[in-house]
Amino acid sequence: MGICSSCESTHLETAKLILQDGRLQEFSYPVKVSYFLAKNPSHFVCNADAMEFDDFVSAVNDDEELQPGQLYFALPLSWLKHPLQPEQMAALAVKASSALMKAGGAERRRSRKKLVFSAENDGRGGGPRRNGGRE
Repeated sequence: MGICSSCESTHLETAKLILQDGRLQEFSYPVKVSYFLAKNPSHFVCNADAMEFDDFVSAVNDDEELQPGQLYFALPLSWLKHPLQPEQMAALAVKASSALMKAGGAERRRSRKKLVFSAENDGRGGGPRRNGGRE
C-alpha cells in the first residue's frame, strides 16, 4: 500500500441568488443588489439567513453587495407586506435545494478530483509488518 492524496481543484465561493422561477444565479464577483433590481423591478432580494416563519421578510438594501457564501432569494414585492407562511418557506427550501443540486451536479461533472497514489512508505505503518502484523 502507499500514500493516497487528493489534488483538489480551486473552488471559488460565490453569492447565490435563487430566482422566482427556481433558477440559480451565481456571482463570483462583487455585485450590488441594485444591479439585479434594475432588471427585475417587481422583485426584492432577501438573505435566506434572515427568513423566519410567521415573520415579515426583510429586503437587502439596494446599495449592499451580495456576499460570497451567502444564499439569497429574489421574491415578488407583494411578499414584503405579509408574514412568511410555513408553506412558502417549504416551497422556497425545495426551490433552493433543487437549484443547488443542479448546480452542484454540473460542478461535480466538470471538476473531477484526481487521486494520486504513491508507493513510498511514509513511516506510518502503511507497508508490510513483521511478525504477522505484531511488532
